[in-house]
Order: sequence, then C-alpha cells, then structure tokens
Amino acid sequence: MSVSLDPGAPLFADVAGDIDVSFEFFPPKTERMEETLWESIQTLSPLGPRFVSVTYGAGGSTRERTHNTVARIARETPIAAAAHLTCVEATREEIDAVAEEYWAAGVRHIVALRGDPPTAGTKFVSPQGGYENAADLVAGLRRLHPFEISVAAYPECHPDSPDALHDLDNLKRKIDAGANRAITQFFFEPDTFLRFRDDAAAAGIDAEIVPGIMPVMNYASVVRMSAMCGTAVPAWMARLFEGLDEHPAARQLVAATLAAELCRKLYAGGVRQFHFYTLNRAELSYAICHLLGVRPKDQSGEKAA
Repeated sequence: MSVSLDPGAPLFADVAGDIDVSFEFFPPKTERMEETLWESIQTLSPLGPRFVSVTYGAGGSTRERTHNTVARIARETPIAAAAHLTCVEATREEIDAVAEEYWAAGVRHIVALRGDPPTAGTKFVSPQGGYENAADLVAGLRRLHPFEISVAAYPECHPDSPDALHDLDNLKRKIDAGANRAITQFFFEPDTFLRFRDDAAAAGIDAEIVPGIMPVMNYASVVRMSAMCGTAVPAWMARLFEGLDEHPAARQLVAATLAAELCRKLYAGGVRQFHFYTLNRAELSYAICHLLGVRPKDQSGEKAA
C-alpha cells in the first residue's frame, strides 16, 4: 500500500491529535543515566502515554535494574508501566517468579519476548526447563494473571526466520496464545509498515499492530543496530546525516523532521498508535508528538513522588 499526500497542503495541517503514543526506555547503568531517564519520563509524562516500557538486557543482564525502574514508574508516576520479559537463561519457574513480583508491584503489562542470546551472533537455544519461545511465554503469563501482553513484530522479517511467511506464522502463534498487541521493530519507510500490516491482516492476525519509531540520534549507532535486527537503512539517510557529527543541534532537527514525516505518512495510511524508542532522551519524541498534535494532558491524577 502506498501513501499519497496532497502536495499543496502543509504536512501536519490535518493531523488532529487523535493518536495514542507509548515510549520505551532502558534501565540506567549509572546515577547520571538514572537522572537523565527520570528527566525524560517527567518530560514525556504530561503527553499521557498509554504506557511506557522498560527493556531487558540480553541474557537477562539487566533483570534487577529493569524491575527497579518499572516498579518505580508504577509507584511514583500516573503512567502505566510495562516490563520487558524474555525467555533467555532462566527456567519457567524463575520467569514466573519475576512475573509474580511485577504483579505484586502493581505492574499489569508485560512485553513478552523470546530475547537475544547472551553472546551476540550465536543461535538462540531454549534453556533447560525454560520457555521455548515468545508464544510459549505468552501462554505461561496468561496462566498466571490477566496481564496485558505486548509482543514483537518484524516488518522486515526477524533475522532468525527463514522467510516472511514463517515470521508471520510465528506472530500469529503469539497473538493466538493471548497477546493483546504487537509492537514492531523500527523501520524507516512508511510502505515497509503498511505492507506488513496488510500482510498480517491477510494472514488472519486481527490484533493491534503498533509501529515502532526510532528517531536517529546517532546515525552510526542506528546503522549498527539495523544490521543486527535486519532493518534496511535507505541510502538517502546517509546523505542527510553526512557532515552533522559535529553539529548535534542540527542533527536533532534533521532526525525529528524525518521521524515526524514518517509518522505523518503512517497517519495518512490510517495509523493512530505509535511507539517511540526514546533511548532515554525525551527531546526528539516530544517534538515529534507535538507535530502530530499530541499536547500535555491534565495531570491532576498524578501520584505523589
């Protein structure tokens, strides 16, 4: 499906602010990073996100920090907090125990993932006594509590999948196991998502599929991440970011413009939910949301810190 916009109309003129947003963070490693994270959460919180999610390191390497960050969001903010949970290097009993801790802390939303192997470049192997894959994990969580569950989707196919059809079958298994929605890996061209959405619908997947948006804060880093997850980086992006390494403010303007234009074209294609990979920085996501008509909401129900 292609997107056509009226070339005579201002790009964001007819964006009515009728969208829902969510944001992803990673658990901080240092006190300074924790300060930056909480500044970002405080900046983005007034936009009324549906939820914010906190990632989980490869091999469960950030399990405790993820738990502490999610629990603090649930305790100190009005935002619904979602915790990432993976199948890597843990038994079912250990993963179930982590899920029970989240439930006890008031966390009702899990992002259920297979997870990456602890050693980059190696093949994922289900741990002895562990969950076999994300669909298995979703089914396990459903047996514990009525969690809201999000799973991952890959518009350009997961690197471990032999083809796109196999990848869609895997997504359908996750939805059929009880997932509420899928959040996609980041991508850089609107047709990539719109075609995937249509293919998923044709495959019988009727759950909400939310595009994951990655504003480009550092072009070289995005190229590295894209290579690991199978995301295509258009050649024109290299030209746009060329020469901006020593001009961070200009780079941010370019990054915000590109991501906002991507979202605007997705909006024209009927998309009304967006998930932003913030990398723990608020500025770009806030600017993009503003262009999309998202404004601060009443915070009178905010919890005391």
